[in-house]
Amino acid sequence: LIITILAFIFILGVTVTIHEFGHFLFAKKAGIYVYEFSIGMGPKIFSFHRKNDETDYCIRLFPVGGFVSMAGETEEETGVPKNKQLANKAWGWRFITISAGIIHNFLLAIFLFFVIGLFNGKVSRESFVAELQEGYPASSSTIQVGDEITGINGKSLYSSDLLMLELQVNQGKEIDLNVKHQNGTRENIHLAPMKEEVDGQEVYRYGFTLQNKVTKGLFPAIQFAFEKTISLTLQMIKIIGYLFTGVLSLNALSGPVGIFNIVGETAKAGLLNLVYLTGYLSLNVGFMNFLPIPAMDGGRLFFLLIEKIKGSPVNQKVENTIHTVGFGLLMILMLYITFNDIVKFF
Repeated sequence: LIITILAFIFILGVTVTIHEFGHFLFAKKAGIYVYEFSIGMGPKIFSFHRKNDETDYCIRLFPVGGFVSMAGETEEETGVPKNKQLANKAWGWRFITISAGIIHNFLLAIFLFFVIGLFNGKVSRESFVAELQEGYPASSSTIQVGDEITGINGKSLYSSDLLMLELQVNQGKEIDLNVKHQNGTRENIHLAPMKEEVDGQEVYRYGFTLQNKVTKGLFPAIQFAFEKTISLTLQMIKIIGYLFTGVLSLNALSGPVGIFNIVGETAKAGLLNLVYLTGYLSLNVGFMNFLPIPAMDGGRLFFLLIEKIKGSPVNQKVENTIHTVGFGLLMILMLYITFNDIVKFF
């Protein structure tokens, strides 16, 4: 439990710190007055000031977030020179300051996946069949060991990550696999899953497993870092689409409690698995902040784009109201997800 708690705090701390540091770094470069750089939420447990620096550097009690408080974030303020307020900075400085957190999360993910690639090698993103299990649907089809699965239900696959997602959302359903045989010919193969009961749970199996071809070295590690980032980003895009269309329910999402459980299980599997999880969560934070959701970085960037297109700022009161309502809805969603996590936990 202690190891899980420490790992949870470390992973969230790194992910949040790198995000907020992105905002902080470019705010300072833009000459914006920064009141506070804080890691964590809730009451302060530690803070300090650097000499000749207006910023209060804080660590707060709950390690589930963080923030950079800048002058003029929502409107012009008194007491701080106008040229040091975010609202009065040039459009380009505002855009890069707000987007810097997202960029830093993506850079952290790429770096951590590169580290994993150095140790474990580049795992092929293609989906090659490793084994056909006797007595299951795949073994009685024309699929052979070594064949590559290039598509499912008419959708092409960039990586095995996307194949695993499609198998998950189509659990219990018949599927059509586009298979490239080793002789170069392609075939569309229809598979119906076999239902089994394992530990009182219904599971559906098609009867094939995937193999990972591994290549080691510096350049394969670099390639793996970018391929994995692209693959997981595409996976997240699909998940958002499936949530909107009802293919996936909100129960598929995890909040802090769910992440805590995942960290605990991952810690048992070793340090590199925790590194991978950190990279995945950093990518997740960057991706979610990129979406045009009110109160998130993406929502603020969306209004900046509207400003650029129309040639004048959006009414500040209207934008602030939308962000406030959006934040309230996000909190309700987070409470719902956290409640579901607790129910699953027990």
